[in-house]
Amino acid sequence: MGPIEYTVESIDGDYAYLRNETQQTDELKCVARALLPQEICEGARLIYELFEYRIVK
Repeated sequence: MGPIEYTVESIDGDYAYLRNETQQTDELKCVARALLPQEICEGARLIYELFEYRIVK
């Protein structure tokens, strides 16, 4: 399985809600902010690959 692209839809306390842009689903994925890069913000684009999230610049 290749990399998965996400967009940060919202941040609520210790959790961020991500939209899967690779599979174009309407369901949001809830992820603990501790697993995400510290500098994330709403609207940021992320790549999930090899069990790690990184920001797309």
